[in-house]
Amino acid sequence: GFKTPRTYRLAITATQRKAVFFHPELLAKLVILDGELTRGLPPKLTAATGLDALTHCIESFTSPNFHPLCDGIALEGIHLIVDALPRAVRNGNDLDARGKMLVAAAMGAIAFQKDLGATHSLAHPLSTLCGLPHGTANALCLPAVMKFNSQRKPGLYRRVGIACGLDVVTCGEAEADARTIEFIEKLTAEVGLNQRLRDYGVKESQVEALSEQAILDGCHATNPVPVTKEDLKALYLAAL
Repeated sequence: GFKTPRTYRLAITATQRKAVFFHPELLAKLVILDGELTRGLPPKLTAATGLDALTHCIESFTSPNFHPLCDGIALEGIHLIVDALPRAVRNGNDLDARGKMLVAAAMGAIAFQKDLGATHSLAHPLSTLCGLPHGTANALCLPAVMKFNSQRKPGLYRRVGIACGLDVVTCGEAEADARTIEFIEKLTAEVGLNQRLRDYGVKESQVEALSEQAILDGCHATNPVPVTKEDLKALYLAAL
């Protein structure tokens, strides 16, 4: 089935957790995607929000839930992002890139009707406990999660790689995943977000508390492979 038309995830100061608020009346009557309105977004924020959209597309596509309509939207969103995001970061006045990123971000939001994955379960506590912007948290955790998933489900990212424009049709499953993950890491570096969690002040001493929140986050329930609290802890350490 489809999820509620629109949801909002907000950080609750009292509990130091993110919570979802949803109601059909929150659905917008009109959405205007105008690249002119994003001209002034700084490169760092452009990169973070763009990689957030990419994470939405990748995690929704690889979610095991059956929703081929969302799958198609997610793959085309990936295709748009890998072309437009570097251009938007390099030149904030590139309205073609800005417009395509707005469309791709909307596509990612539509696609995750399927739900998301472990990257988001890692990212949400990083925002509430460590103050990381959500898109930045996703960008820093995504490669580690992709490596974890591909080791347990080889071939998972082949079609993601094809959407990125890679020649991974005939190679083996492990190689297709490796090439795709390498491409995502290079894209992340190209837009300036290839740092580690420690570069944003996250400490190893916080990993236990982060993991306790991450395992309670519902997004990992639709990760392509199951994760435990110890897995999430290891993923934090890998990204640290």
